[in-house]
Amino acid sequence: MALPTAFDQTTTDYSLTHAYWMARACDLAYKSESEIDEQARAWGFDTVRHHETTFTPPFPLQDTQAFTVAGDHMIVTAFRGTEPARIRDWLTDSTTPPWPGPGRTGYVHHGFAEALDSVFPAVRKAIAELRTDGQSLWFTGHSLGGALAMLAAARLYLEDPRLLADGVVTFGQPRTCDRLLAAAYNKGFAKRMYRFVNNNDIVPQLPPEPAFTHVDALRRFDASGRIHESTGLVTGLTNRAEGLTTAAFSPTGEGIRDHFMRNYLAALEKNLA
Repeated sequence: MALPTAFDQTTTDYSLTHAYWMARACDLAYKSESEIDEQARAWGFDTVRHHETTFTPPFPLQDTQAFTVAGDHMIVTAFRGTEPARIRDWLTDSTTPPWPGPGRTGYVHHGFAEALDSVFPAVRKAIAELRTDGQSLWFTGHSLGGALAMLAAARLYLEDPRLLADGVVTFGQPRTCDRLLAAAYNKGFAKRMYRFVNNNDIVPQLPPEPAFTHVDALRRFDASGRIHESTGLVTGLTNRAEGLTTAAFSPTGEGIRDHFMRNYLAALEKNLA
């Protein structure tokens, strides 16, 4: 099978090919606005909206960024990730205070919720304005962006169901919420949520359990790049939440190398080739 060359906006279901295009959108989220505009239009999306909020210290992030693109048949919102070292304290702190979940359902990680809250009004407004002809709606994101994509979809599902997303695809997403919200999310997004984990990527192993957990459904690449499907939690990985040091987030370590978006794309391309 050759790699797909055209973004199919008419698809309404999950496929590995569609996951590849969501990964391309995640990678694009790290680019400049002009590059995003150019590539989106090359993919057949005629409208692009950019969402950005800038923070000031002591907030752990400098900004939250995302973009929404719309075409005749599909809308995609992609959230940009960030370097794991920048959110290391969030990922390893078991005392992070909870934030009430969407629709007052369960709890979510405070830092992720606050980051999403800064751009969510603009994202929701863009989707409401652009979804004029029954287009499918997809959320995607890598790393922190994966957490924001999952939470954005949860907020629409539980707070504004007329804007319910057709699917969510994330890459290297950290644990984002408690079990109560995860259960509600899994019910609402059965066969519509797909969470990719690359081998020993350290970020999906954090923040620590049992305060935070993952949502279904898992698609995991092993060390050889072969994909495995599961509806459960990450298997075959050691939970490294306890005793983590700065060295665990070294760019030369396996846990961070496996987290790079380019390596997710390479794994997807290998499975599609």
